[in-house]
Amino acid sequence: MAEPKTVVGIDIGDTKIVTLVGEASADGGSSDGAFGGTREVGREASMQVFEVTGVGIVPSRGVKRGQIINVTEATAAIRESLDGAQRSSGVKIAHAIFSIDGNHILSQNSHGAVAIGRGDQGVSLDDISRGLEAAQAITVPNNREIIHVIPCNFKVDDQEGVRNPVGMLGYRLEVQAHVVTAMTTSVQNLLKCAHGAGVEVSEFVLTSLASSEAVLTPTEKEMGVMLVDIGGGTTNIAVFTDGAAWHTKVIDVGAGHFTSDLAMVLRLPMETAERLKITYGHANPDEVPLDHPLTVSGFGDEPNVTIQRHEMAEVLHARAAELFDLVGQEVKRSGYDGLLPAGIVLTGGGGQLAGLREVARDVTQLPVRLAKPGNLKGLVDSLGSPAYSTALGLVNWGMHGVMARPSKRRRASGGNGFGFDLGGWLRNLLPG
Repeated sequence: MAEPKTVVGIDIGDTKIVTLVGEASADGGSSDGAFGGTREVGREASMQVFEVTGVGIVPSRGVKRGQIINVTEATAAIRESLDGAQRSSGVKIAHAIFSIDGNHILSQNSHGAVAIGRGDQGVSLDDISRGLEAAQAITVPNNREIIHVIPCNFKVDDQEGVRNPVGMLGYRLEVQAHVVTAMTTSVQNLLKCAHGAGVEVSEFVLTSLASSEAVLTPTEKEMGVMLVDIGGGTTNIAVFTDGAAWHTKVIDVGAGHFTSDLAMVLRLPMETAERLKITYGHANPDEVPLDHPLTVSGFGDEPNVTIQRHEMAEVLHARAAELFDLVGQEVKRSGYDGLLPAGIVLTGGGGQLAGLREVARDVTQLPVRLAKPGNLKGLVDSLGSPAYSTALGLVNWGMHGVMARPSKRRRASGGNGFGFDLGGWLRNLLPG
């Protein structure tokens, strides 16, 4: 009987910190009835089988726009989230995969080429590892470090567009890769919080890449799609085509900005504005009656305030239009304008605002769908929401070694030495 495999993912967000414990059989199996992206007719999913056995969800503290601003408070919040997951799972958590976010994240595409070591036996894992090392031989400032080197495609001699080069005969292997870097201080602050909470970081995963594991289908990634994950303080973007991530970006606008706009324009306490947004918020004023008054409490002992829901919708629409104008600019900047037939997939807690999809369609002129994790097993009563896409994606990422990345030895040393932990990556990422 196969030994169970346990993976822990910790999503560090502006509004909440989520720790999930996932358990899977080492023999894998079918994803039918287990965790996977929301299934619809014509939409296939390829998720690793796992069951959520532990959940810890607490309000976020010490985090702003994806970055640590108070180590003590963030450490305490992570510890509380860990404690909840440990109690519900009965598992002592020693290692976890952490999400990483913030506008300090930068990315670029790179190219590397190496001679195939033993041409008579074909491309080996060692050849691919050396190719990825060559692809990440880019200029990285001393205050930054590489967190992802994502293989996009390969070329063996003159044969282009190769997905899985293992075993192919040739003399030269070329790799195109997407390289993601982060500020070293931001990484170190996260590490410090994790260590203070009593857990080791096995890997950092960019929020958009984690979420993509929970909500995107292979067909969407193949055809061309943009994931837009709207969190509390930031919006994470990832462009996929030909089955791989080619562009990532973090925008400094999130769901919290919608709330603060309501609070400022309507002169309301933030708590009241957030409650109004969740209960009555709509980003399309055309869908809201002109005369729909709402009476809410004001500041302190001030008398109640009456506002019009339509006015609230106008405020939300302005911020939504600005956000998707930035998204549209990013599509053009990425070079994939006109190459995304699958359009935009919205997820994240902020993506649930009523009317947001219509605004996104109008501004970007792309098809838009709201995605949430589906086919869940285990302790999943409240996890079927777009707000938990990142946390569930982190666990799925760890279940099958989604992408090649710099080894833990490099991060521990803080140097620029290379070496890749390929693990099960080739068996799961690369199609045959």
